[in-house]
Amino acid sequence: MEATSNLTKIREGENSNFAIDTTFVLFFLAVDLGQNLGAMRFDVIFLAVTLIAVAILPYFVASDEKPEFGNWLLGRGLIITFALMLGMMFKQTLGVVLPEAFSFLPLTLLVVTAMLSCYIQFYGFFRLRLSK
Repeated sequence: MEATSNLTKIREGENSNFAIDTTFVLFFLAVDLGQNLGAMRFDVIFLAVTLIAVAILPYFVASDEKPEFGNWLLGRGLIITFALMLGMMFKQTLGVVLPEAFSFLPLTLLVVTAMLSCYIQFYGFFRLRLSK
């Protein structure tokens, strides 16, 4: 009986952290896009397409309980808007307040969070689960 209640607590903990790791990836991707938003180049277009994919696709990862799709998009849209504005403000501070070498900081943090997110996702897919 205790094993069943512990398993239920573990599953509730999994659902409460639904797609938190991809939210950080989304945030730093939007900061990097906001930093590069002034120039319309192919890499900016690819960043925007990737941002849209990272914003929407984690919703469709298999889970027991999912939030409503409209609420999901609203929350992700607010994160994207905030991060885009932060990226544009960050670009304005480069060379004035911060050294020019800090221009690579959003992309560096994006790579680190993407690696952590991949590790968390693979751990979730491949960990051993008790049979029902």
